[in-house]
Amino acid sequence: MGCNSSTLAKIHNVEELILETGFSSSHVCHLYSRFHSLDKDDKGLLSRADFQTISELAVNPLGDRIINAFFPDGMDLIDFNSFVRTLACFRPVEESQKKELNSPEPINSRTNKLMFAFQLYDQDKDGKISNYELLQILRMMVGVQVTEEQLENITDRTIQEADLDGDNAISFEEFKKSLEKMDVEHLLSIRFI
Repeated sequence: MGCNSSTLAKIHNVEELILETGFSSSHVCHLYSRFHSLDKDDKGLLSRADFQTISELAVNPLGDRIINAFFPDGMDLIDFNSFVRTLACFRPVEESQKKELNSPEPINSRTNKLMFAFQLYDQDKDGKISNYELLQILRMMVGVQVTEEQLENITDRTIQEADLDGDNAISFEEFKKSLEKMDVEHLLSIRFI
């Protein structure tokens, strides 16, 4: 499906969507095609089950958590514009974005990328990553390759190193601080075309 004006005309508020997300019209057309390939019922909405048909998510230990990130506040279905806004977080940061000090923070900023990652851990949405939440992630990521005792030690040490206020949990600010030397912009970026 090529990008043309008739495709763009089908997209509600396409100009605002392009401006808000930073995607080009070509990217939006490509995403529109991808959205509709997932929308088997052709209702203009995607469910969690639609995302579960993506093979890369099916084999990813964090696949369910990534899928849930597309459905904030317990929503059951998302439309195309919500789909694009969520994916915009993963758009690579451009040099021009890094230099604009007085402009609003773009969707794909370092802070927003970190917030997306933080929310994958913070499943109870209390604004902190608890020992239990971190342990769950580690179990998913390493499976049976590491003993439970080793996982608990890694979890305890990680919390201890990142926890600056002594509450035995990692807040978003502590999470950001612990990752300040990591190239998050590159790690949490996807080339869309």
